Amino acid sequence: MKHIHNLAIIGAGPAGIATAVEGYLQGIRDIVLLEKDVNHNSTIRKYYKDNKRVDVDWKGQKVELDGRIYFVDGTKETTLDFFDEILAHHSVELLTHVEVQSIVKKDENPYDPIFEIFMTGGSIFARKVVVTIGRMGKPNKPEYKIPAGIKKRVAYTIDDCSEGEKILVVGGGDSAVEYAVDLGQKNDVAICYRRETFRRANPTNQTNIANAIMHREVRPILGLDIDGLEDEEGKVKVLFTNGDTEIFDRVIYAIGGTTPSSFLASSGIKEKDGKPVHDENYQTNIEGLFVAGDITQESGGSIALGLNHGFAIARYIQDAGQRKKASLESFI
Repeated sequence: MKHIHNLAIIGAGPAGIATAVEGYLQGIRDIVLLEKDVNHNSTIRKYYKDNKRVDVDWKGQKVELDGRIYFVDGTKETTLDFFDEILAHHSVELLTHVEVQSIVKKDENPYDPIFEIFMTGGSIFARKVVVTIGRMGKPNKPEYKIPAGIKKRVAYTIDDCSEGEKILVVGGGDSAVEYAVDLGQKNDVAICYRRETFRRANPTNQTNIANAIMHREVRPILGLDIDGLEDEEGKVKVLFTNGDTEIFDRVIYAIGGTTPSSFLASSGIKEKDGKPVHDENYQTNIEGLFVAGDITQESGGSIALGLNHGFAIARYIQDAGQRKKASLESFI
């Protein structure tokens, strides 16, 4: 007899954890949380610099929390501690190092359909599935080819940067600005953005980058894009669209992430305008299969919205279960 979980959640970021915890608080049991990385919230761990501010009102967007998870402003470190704590206090099974390839709905029993979740090492079964994988799990990469000799010099986080390097940060959003400001303390840093201003960044980061530029800690290269990269004796030669070239020790791309379309397609989830199609309850075109978090947003990043998505889905699943139970009892 195969074991069937009541709820399986793919992705252990804020929305995934919220769905699991809110589901538990709603009375759902036998919940499994699947994460392909070594721990929960891999995006925060990898792409947020140390001591980065994490606000409830992301980019100034006011969000009233609907559920029972009380999230407050903090830092990267306090946010990770917060999610550690709420996972520890609720009966949610967290499986790490598990990469899901596809989800298939099995209709052998129309009164109790289940999903088979195919992943590394086999498959598991669940009555309801929620996909909460983030966009930054698949960071945007430049369209031009990166020469093999400098691939280790081109990255999407600042983890491998060393003090004293000449570094180019590419992008104009919060992550790019934060990387440039942080690296500018101990490195020769330039930031390249195709627009003339950093209007995508939040007000705090706009102030910080302006101060860094004013104090010559960061050199702006604005209104330009990059045509390509070349290997210059192990260093990165950057070819700008105005014909200029410059050599850097390292280039960091912080240009956002993309919806994992191939995964959605393999699971039968429809997309429109780069986002999975879903109704007001975050249920996709496949009954019993939901999406939540960054993957549903125009530009991901709001932890508060992810928490609200998790609460809404958990409440809907539990209410639907109660309605189904009442219907069966009345039929009997």
